[in-house]
Amino acid sequence: MDDDPETENAFNIGEELVQSPDHKRAGISVVDFDGLLPFSLRLEEDLKEGCGGQLWPAGMVLSKYLLRQSNETFKNRSIVELGAGGGLVGLSLALKIKADGSIFITDQKPMYELMEKNISLNSLDDNVKAAIYDWGSPVPPSIPQHPDIVLAADCVYFEPAFPLLQQTLNDLIGSNTVCYFCFKKRRRADLHFIKVARKMFKVKEIANDPDKPVYSRENIYLYELRKK
Repeated sequence: MDDDPETENAFNIGEELVQSPDHKRAGISVVDFDGLLPFSLRLEEDLKEGCGGQLWPAGMVLSKYLLRQSNETFKNRSIVELGAGGGLVGLSLALKIKADGSIFITDQKPMYELMEKNISLNSLDDNVKAAIYDWGSPVPPSIPQHPDIVLAADCVYFEPAFPLLQQTLNDLIGSNTVCYFCFKKRRRADLHFIKVARKMFKVKEIANDPDKPVYSRENIYLYELRKK
């Protein structure tokens, strides 16, 4: 990926392609997901290295869905988050289940420092590990090859990157892996991603989320992906 001039800067995209819900100055946000967390998650948001440094709607939706699930769903499971940005989904889950180092949050190099800051900000250094993962590249040796659970929120936003993300999902999703995949449809091409994914994986829309009637009106979709 790094040697391809067409994909080298694939994710360094401008505001004309992905509109932020509202720009914030760099600072710390505090969220508890309406009391679903035992105590609040603190996240530094900083857009200087890219739009991944801000909280996005699908990340909030996926986090709340996971926090409503039984701890047994995640106990003793290896968990990898893709396109983590500041680490919202993985870190909120780590606070819920008191993970023992089994959660890995990943993104490109510009987001690495922010991920590390947010891990430390929540005293989760022993529970969560950050890693650099360029979509389309081989699975980094620092994360599980076929984790039990893959998390991906707001990863569908730039059409040229779709094949890279699909390749990464294909690399990670093993016979015992479940992927929780959530995105906000911003343009018609975004649904093409899921159309292709249905050819590659077993795709099931999650229907039992009590928030679904609300976020569906905002064109947010939540799926489970499994290996065919």
